[in-house]
Amino acid sequence: MAEIDAVFKAYDIRGTVPDQLDADLCRSIGAAFAKLMNEEEAPSQILVCRDMRPSGVDFTQAFAEGITSQGVDVVDLGMGSTDLLYFAAGALHSPGVMLTASHNPAQYNGIKLCRAGARPVGLDTGLAEMKKMVEAGEPGPGPEQGAVTERNVMAEFVQHVHSFADLSALRPLKVVADTANGMGGLVAPEVFRGLPFELDILYGDLDGTFPNHPADPLQPENLRDLQARIMETGADVGLAFDGDADRVFLVDDQAQPISGSITTAMVAKSMLGKNPGSSIVYNVVCSKTVREVIAENGGNGVRTRVGHSYIKGVMAEHDAVFGGEHSGHYYFRANYFADSGIIAAMIILGMMSASGQPLSEMRRPFERFVASGEINSVVPNPLAAIEHVSELFSSAAQDRLDGLTVDNGDWWFSLRPSNTEPLLRLNLEAATASECEAHTAEILALIKAV
Repeated sequence: MAEIDAVFKAYDIRGTVPDQLDADLCRSIGAAFAKLMNEEEAPSQILVCRDMRPSGVDFTQAFAEGITSQGVDVVDLGMGSTDLLYFAAGALHSPGVMLTASHNPAQYNGIKLCRAGARPVGLDTGLAEMKKMVEAGEPGPGPEQGAVTERNVMAEFVQHVHSFADLSALRPLKVVADTANGMGGLVAPEVFRGLPFELDILYGDLDGTFPNHPADPLQPENLRDLQARIMETGADVGLAFDGDADRVFLVDDQAQPISGSITTAMVAKSMLGKNPGSSIVYNVVCSKTVREVIAENGGNGVRTRVGHSYIKGVMAEHDAVFGGEHSGHYYFRANYFADSGIIAAMIILGMMSASGQPLSEMRRPFERFVASGEINSVVPNPLAAIEHVSELFSSAAQDRLDGLTVDNGDWWFSLRPSNTEPLLRLNLEAATASECEAHTAEILALIKAV
């Protein structure tokens, strides 16, 4: 069996194929997931979906065999995006499994899991127990065998996504979507079909070898082809999806990327316009703009740790209408508190239709600060480095919600240790570019001095 310790992460299961993750391990994990779900909620069925990676067919079959060995039926949704799987888990009130490695390179595959209602499964909410079962060679085959059926939920998913916009108010827009040979190439044409958009798909062929560029829109180099196409065609907006299409990044009509924080602020304003006084959740690395926009529009801002399992839990606790992360994940109460890139895109397109302004103008009121972006530093002892920096800024406002956040008034920064590597992640924001550059250099020097 492949490497159990290496593949169980904080939020999902992921590794290289076949040395870390193979069909046998997928079968064992499938059995463990079915046993966990049987103990918690005794589901009549578990949904299984996959992305376009070559290993996905064998892995899906193996995972289904593990589930059915515990007497639980499997509904095979075929290929789809992760947010389609979350929708199905909510609409059909069934646990779900997505075979995907998201934005990771072609040699990877992985497994995302959720309970019925799209509730998350993370290391402290089920993954650790599953890991123990797999390590112990459990569970063995049950007394009954489940069955496998197939179901296509694309039409229902499209209708669900459309419910987040006033379709009658949409106006003609030129939209370029770079789906990076990922699942956006399947989902985006279905969602936008029949809407008044001129849709131009870049790299729409489903190909898990990623022949054109990696499916990671967080990296600026992976946006270059989209930016060039926007300028070439005079498009109104660009949408960059990751491999499993649960994340989206925006590029405006001047081919300038829009950060996840700014997108979070824009969507928050729209959601508060329709849901006055509601709570909005955002994580510790989001721009201060997000907090300000929520307050200005009468919302209740709730700050939380980075990571989808934390975001979803806090959203449910506060009945938040929306949640956003700087990394391009956008969560919606009406989407079972789960994230969806295509829903966020639909809301932005609705805002563009209503305003009549180009996106390059719409974004300006939300761009109030200059951010460093996330900078990773290799350090021997991340926790010691955090304590050292904390002492040096003892006179500033601090909190330990997620690592260390220090707020100096006109500039602030966050230091978070990696869950799996000796890394410190720095995010810093200041009023001007020169101040951001100077303070970033200052903090990086302090980190390296430890």
